[in-house]
Amino acid sequence: MPAPSPDVILFDGVCNLCNGFVQFVIRRDPAGRFRFAALQSAAGQALLAAQGLDAATVALEPESVLLFSGGRLYSHSSAVLGIARRLGGVWQVASVGLVLPRELRDALYRFVARHRYRWFGRQESCMLPTPALKARFL
Repeated sequence: MPAPSPDVILFDGVCNLCNGFVQFVIRRDPAGRFRFAALQSAAGQALLAAQGLDAATVALEPESVLLFSGGRLYSHSSAVLGIARRLGGVWQVASVGLVLPRELRDALYRFVARHRYRWFGRQESCMLPTPALKARFL
């Protein structure tokens, strides 16, 4: 039986909060279950196009983190909580948030996403992974 394909986290490559989240996941995912692609990258845009989404449209909305897993694309709070659940260990506790109404979870997510550049700043270009991590980025 073939190994399952890794989950892919799409993130805003110029957002400091998003880059910090990617670093958080990398440190807690030593098995390398996740792969990463900036929304601005060719790989990220190709994944979005394969889902029938336009990268420019996604960039205009506060879609700072998306999760592609098991052939499905998760967005907003469902993406973040799904990532936490897949990290295992103590991080699975965050999936308790899934019992909250999605509208409430997503409203909080959008609030943070709308203010992320003001609160956390942004970079001029996407982060470059270290040579050791390069294989985990698409």
